[in-house]
Amino acid sequence: MSAGESVQQRIEVLGDRVLDLVDRSGRFCLLAAAVARSARRRRFPWRETLRQFEAIGTFSLPIVLITAVFTGMVLSLQTGIALERFGAKLYVGSVVGLALARELGPVLTALMVGGRVGAGITAEIGAMQVTEQVDAIRSMGADPVQKLVLPRVVAATLALPLLTIFADVLGALGGLAIATSQFHISANFYLDTVYWAVTIPDVLSGIAKTFVFGWIIAMVGCFMALETTGGTVGVGRATTTAVVVASIAVLIADFFLTKAMLIL
Repeated sequence: MSAGESVQQRIEVLGDRVLDLVDRSGRFCLLAAAVARSARRRRFPWRETLRQFEAIGTFSLPIVLITAVFTGMVLSLQTGIALERFGAKLYVGSVVGLALARELGPVLTALMVGGRVGAGITAEIGAMQVTEQVDAIRSMGADPVQKLVLPRVVAATLALPLLTIFADVLGALGGLAIATSQFHISANFYLDTVYWAVTIPDVLSGIAKTFVFGWIIAMVGCFMALETTGGTVGVGRATTTAVVVASIAVLIADFFLTKAMLIL
């Protein structure tokens, strides 16, 4: 094989991948539009949405809180050591509070929920897809988007902001534990610095992003599930891809949302 033929094959492979990405992006947009249309129909699936809200929100609470507490503790420890060099360790609370409210609380919560919920959604609906249960729903005249996708998207979109609020509070308390025990900062002073440093716009900007994060996690999980082929092996492959894609999408969306909010 000549060098020219090798380069041509590589270009063809790259072109096929680009076309596949464009095709998948188009199908994702079509699914998003179908979800938006199904939300306006009568007989909204409230019961299934509440069930999914419990599965996504309530059952994700322990892992989110554990992550938030230890994130706050590590952040407080590292920040206190850094500020102690400049004699400013008393203001650990302001740094911890701002970091959690603006970035760490929303993003880490989304990543934890994305790993747990995104995999669960993909595995559940993906198994239905490969066993032709989704086709059976269509054959009965029902819409699988309204029955399967819409409840999960709505539940994830509404659950993630609530989980983020808990994460912010528990993370700040974890930082308080380290500030009082490691750096001998009074609890009242720590809470005062958090109160004066973290404003309502800071908290709202972090929480506002989580609505988008929740939508991304659920939509990516449902899309990858409905695209699943190849039996149980395909389900495992789709689950892994969904978690990776959702995590990357959350980080990318976080940058652009943060940039937009700073401009506004």
